[in-house]
Amino acid sequence: MEVSREEILHIANLAQLNLEESEIDNYLLNLQDILNFANIVNNAPVDNLDITIGANEAKNVFRKDEVKVFEDNEALLANAVSKDQNMFKVPKVIQ
Repeated sequence: MEVSREEILHIANLAQLNLEESEIDNYLLNLQDILNFANIVNNAPVDNLDITIGANEAKNVFRKDEVKVFEDNEALLANAVSKDQNMFKVPKVIQ
């Protein structure tokens, strides 16, 4: 697939990019390289390959959710920068 200058300008417009005239050729080459690589990947021979979901056979190990009482709250909060009512106090991150 060959990318035209008009398509680059259209994509830049959709992405709300203000491309300089000198940048258009660079974007054109980069997008063409990306599409060429995607074409190579799409045409890779995969007929005799087994189906895989991941790179290894690791599985999630689920456990029952249980509430456990922690006996030594002082030791737990010993390194807390700030604490309030036996809880860690953290800075507000949402306004």
